[in-house]
Amino acid sequence: MAGKQLIVKVAGVGLLAGLIGGGVSYGVGNAIVTHQQNAATKVPSGSNKSGGTRINKNEDTKSNQSTEAYNAVKGAVVSVINKQASSSDDNDILSMFGADSDSSSSNSSSLQTASEGSGVIYKKSGNAAYIVTNNHVVSGASALQVIMSNGKKVQAELVGTDSTTDLAVLKISAANVTTVAKFGNSNSIKAGQDVLAIGSPMGSEYANTVTKGIISAPKRTISASSSNSGTNTTVIQTDAAINAGNSGGPLVNMAGQVIGINSMKLASDSQGTSVEGMGFSIPSNEVVRVINQLVANGKITRPSLGIEMIDLSNVDGQDQQDILKLPKSITKGVVVMKAQSGSAADQAGIQKYDVITKINNKKVNDGGDLKTQLYKYKVGDTIKLTLYRQGKQQTVSVKLTQSASADSSSSSNNQ
Repeated sequence: MAGKQLIVKVAGVGLLAGLIGGGVSYGVGNAIVTHQQNAATKVPSGSNKSGGTRINKNEDTKSNQSTEAYNAVKGAVVSVINKQASSSDDNDILSMFGADSDSSSSNSSSLQTASEGSGVIYKKSGNAAYIVTNNHVVSGASALQVIMSNGKKVQAELVGTDSTTDLAVLKISAANVTTVAKFGNSNSIKAGQDVLAIGSPMGSEYANTVTKGIISAPKRTISASSSNSGTNTTVIQTDAAINAGNSGGPLVNMAGQVIGINSMKLASDSQGTSVEGMGFSIPSNEVVRVINQLVANGKITRPSLGIEMIDLSNVDGQDQQDILKLPKSITKGVVVMKAQSGSAADQAGIQKYDVITKINNKKVNDGGDLKTQLYKYKVGDTIKLTLYRQGKQQTVSVKLTQSASADSSSSSNNQ
């Protein structure tokens, strides 16, 4: 029978089994495997009672670092309710039904929730406790209410606000305060460091929501055009989710320390392209400096040069050479466009087109840098400005005077 072939029928399919006497070829094996695979795809019959399950012991019983950091500060995080007067005049409705429009019941006014934000309790002193939040959270309020982490509602009093840094301080009764947050050093933070954002996104309904991310940039200079007319501000950039209602809440490191106060986010660019993961927080070192002054004085007193300025980077390169007469090595600084009459700059002899590059030997790259350096000093302090006038470097001493109004900047900064 050598040389003859055997055809095997499997499920109606003809397969070549191979030479008789030479064993069965791989064709039969494949047929068997195919049959088994087809059987494995069918739903088995029978009772479903064996399909139940049970809860097993949780093997992840230890709190991780994020949980510990959250637990350390969550009791100090509150919701801040901005209540504003809302008057309703019922005269028109009453007159439609023949009612007397002079009736005492025709006019009514009440306080309604205008907006909600977040805040963090940072100090307990005697029977009072103090909360830091954003200025834009409390702006325009007729009354303020705070919802504690346990849901209890208490009245709040405004201690002071600062629109330049977008910070405000509130005072409440300490009777219900069990946790006080601690500030960490924002000068020590690094990009890539884990952080938590805690607050009430979309309102108090979601109070004590925590999100996690990293520090995207420890220092980012941005123009806060939505508040304070575009003043350049140095902030912490994070990708931790920050939404409406998170404003005023803390940015927390893994030790449970507050390193920033969440203030804003970038939702879209100038072309309307949606942006995710770009939130900004006011650094804790700036927060502490401001709130200490607000508690002491109720306001912030800032020094001023009294100049209108633009960033050197906004000046055409040819104009830098032809008009400002700058050396090619000078590419950063601010250009004085005007020294206001009687201002500190005017009294020091600063002129139009002077290019300021340093304050007390600290580099000034732009208007944001100038303000950052300037605000380290007090009214009455004397500083030294390094500047270029008609291409020649000079050092000018300036005695700082008090700023007449809140700082603002647009195409031309006022400082």
